[in-house]
Amino acid sequence: MTRRVTLLGMASLAALAASNAAAEAPVDAAAPVSADEILVTAQLRAQNPIEVPITLSVTTGEELSRLGLEDFEEFSRFVPGFEVQNQSPNNPGFVMRGITSDSGSAYNEPRVSVFQDGVSISKSRGSYVELFDMNRIEVAKGPQSTLYGRGALIGAVNLVENKADPSAFAGMLRADYGNYNAYVVEGMVNTPLGEGVAARISGRYRKRDGFIPNLLGGQDFNSVDTGAIRGTLHAETDAITFDLIGNYQKDSPAGTAFKSISYRPTNPTTGAVIGDAGRNSGAALAPGAGFEGGKDLGLNRKVWGVTGLASWKLNDTLTLNSITAYRTFHALEIFDADGISLPMLTAAEDARGKQTSQELRLTFEQGPITAFIGGSYFHESGSQRTPAQFDERALLARLAGSLSGTAAIPGRPTTDPAPAALLANTAFTSALLQGVAAAYGVPLPAAQAVAIASNLKGSHLETSTNYSRTNSVDLFGDVTYRVTDKLEFGAGLRYSHDDKHTGYSAAVLNGRSILGGLIGALSQPAATRTALLGALAVPGAANIPTSAAYPVPLFGLGTQPTTGNGNRTDSALKNDGFAWRFTARYAASDQASFYATYARGRRPQVLSVSGPSAPLGAARFGVLPNERVDSYEAGVKTALLDRKLFLDGAVFYYDYNNFQTTVQQGTQIVTINAGKAQSYGFESQARWVATDYLSVIASYAYNHSRFKAGVRDGNRFRLSPDHSASLGAIMDLPVGPGRISFAPSLTYQSKVFFDDDNDRPDLQQPPAALVADNIQDEQQGGYVLANARFGFEPNSKAWRIEAYVENLFNKKYIKDAGNTGDSLGMPTFISGEPRFYGVSATVRFGGAK
Repeated sequence: MTRRVTLLGMASLAALAASNAAAEAPVDAAAPVSADEILVTAQLRAQNPIEVPITLSVTTGEELSRLGLEDFEEFSRFVPGFEVQNQSPNNPGFVMRGITSDSGSAYNEPRVSVFQDGVSISKSRGSYVELFDMNRIEVAKGPQSTLYGRGALIGAVNLVENKADPSAFAGMLRADYGNYNAYVVEGMVNTPLGEGVAARISGRYRKRDGFIPNLLGGQDFNSVDTGAIRGTLHAETDAITFDLIGNYQKDSPAGTAFKSISYRPTNPTTGAVIGDAGRNSGAALAPGAGFEGGKDLGLNRKVWGVTGLASWKLNDTLTLNSITAYRTFHALEIFDADGISLPMLTAAEDARGKQTSQELRLTFEQGPITAFIGGSYFHESGSQRTPAQFDERALLARLAGSLSGTAAIPGRPTTDPAPAALLANTAFTSALLQGVAAAYGVPLPAAQAVAIASNLKGSHLETSTNYSRTNSVDLFGDVTYRVTDKLEFGAGLRYSHDDKHTGYSAAVLNGRSILGGLIGALSQPAATRTALLGALAVPGAANIPTSAAYPVPLFGLGTQPTTGNGNRTDSALKNDGFAWRFTARYAASDQASFYATYARGRRPQVLSVSGPSAPLGAARFGVLPNERVDSYEAGVKTALLDRKLFLDGAVFYYDYNNFQTTVQQGTQIVTINAGKAQSYGFESQARWVATDYLSVIASYAYNHSRFKAGVRDGNRFRLSPDHSASLGAIMDLPVGPGRISFAPSLTYQSKVFFDDDNDRPDLQQPPAALVADNIQDEQQGGYVLANARFGFEPNSKAWRIEAYVENLFNKKYIKDAGNTGDSLGMPTFISGEPRFYGVSATVRFGGAK
């Protein structure tokens, strides 16, 4: 049986994303679909990829299945210039040609658009969805604002999911089992309900134990526990096509192992060493007592949405498309931010978002002209609450450089945190207080030090929340004019108007921070300092109300409280602007196409906010200017060897203005304008149907992305390798009544840094960090991952059995480093996945796909 890269059931496709949401042009059911090629709708009409004048990578649902690619992170390794980092489903990073979109702040704008069922799901905390029952995934590179609207500063990812098919009844059931008690159950049922009407339901549940041992007992870290379900209803007449889609997903994995490599895992009670400081080994992590009502480390995330897609063919030249959508997500993630067993800092993120969108698009096609005009409305509201719990005594020990308690426990290695009981010893902590004060040139009397030490809190609680609401109206249009059969030009323009509101509140929840007060006092003039230190030594100082008799501010530690200890302050911003593109394509022959594009990408202004600089002060709002990029790209697409070998290549150059990045200030993450940046590179991909039994895919990307201004001048963009590559094959060999399949693959990425500071010590000194980080170790060198699948299926294709292995050679690597602990001089590291292996069985029945 010939193995082809094929899209089936194209007649039922009704929509694909554009702008906030946009429908794909319906495909004529009578039009032939080549068995060797893929139809795409990146320009909102069905085209052969060779006809699209932008860099485009396409992966079919069949390829996802045959290569065993079940999530964004795995999939991205096969797409040149695209990387996805998965700390957890709640905290992914989407990287397109060096640009990362991963901020969880409610007010931040994404840079890489992700679409599902024609709807933007680009907000970071709601964008990581399961890739099941997929038709294909299209990844469009470069500024795509005119086609995809907000958030497409540097590219867009389109998830084209299978819709209900009226042509036949069909079903599928799949079950996997592997090491780490991993299992997957996936199913699909498609049923016609009448002429032109059908329903489809599909779902997947994935569960796997964690691969980082929990050395303190309980669930191991970095597990998987995800369930997702989708229901679709399809109806069509001669002129109208309608799809109703509902998606729901829930994620409940155990905690992510943010592990310190500066300190070995220890028993917090005895101080005994129970592990090593390796980046990929067991971790001793636990939440602070009672944090968030006593919840364990881990994630509880729910994402759901409903979408209606309609396409109405008004006449032979005009088609009206509509998308109406509502979507919401809520995620609470709790993590041990310091990476050690002592409860120095437990943190959480409670992210919520709701969005409603409506788009209308009118498409015209006649003779040499294809064009569309449209408008959209987008409403979004959300919040990000970030509670934190500090053990002030442990943090004091870290500030004093004595977390191991060496002064009190002679001979104890500096890599081993002290037992918790030592931190409760006021003789030990008072000596630390005197040492910290001396570093500021302040002598602290012993009696006063003991009194302040007695007030230090084992559990200091505080929280901050940022809020955002956006109402956006867009008007857009795009036209392509075919001058001759070989030469065409295109242009697009989008106008966007945003009305934004940003809010902020912060509070201390169980009295003032004694350690925060001490740090604040030591930087004050002598008279003020003396008064504050004396007040902090008063018994019960944490909970004495501020008054004329006790004029001590309500100090926070990680962030300072707003007025009234939690009052919310809001600010507003209105912003509008244009984005555009120009394209040219020359079809040298049916087998070769050359193209060039210039585009201006625009990220809307951001109304950012940070906490007050002093207790009970006002939140600080700032307007970050439009992030803009001018993109220049030229490429060639070919279909050779009787259209069995498809080769693409493109060179690009990006010039950024007002490049935005996030930096850590104390324990807060804030967005700043870093000025200018540049990126240039080359991407290529190949798809070869070598024989009836062998298909090969390959890709390579070179991306030189660097800052060009300010203190980061010359730094690499975070999460951006200079080189990445992939190679995969799908072999099907006839054997008796069926065929044996073998699908090996290799992926490679070169060195990456995990933040835009590139872990430079000169950029990680106080006051940017509470404790200096003087070691440049937050990076991952280049590495290769090898995967393989081996299986058998009969000629009828009614069932298939497979064995699989991922990370065949058990390569040890990390996927992230730094994180919140970096502000304490304690960067944490997140391990990549080890070797996974198992078996899979799939049964199919019926005729529809």
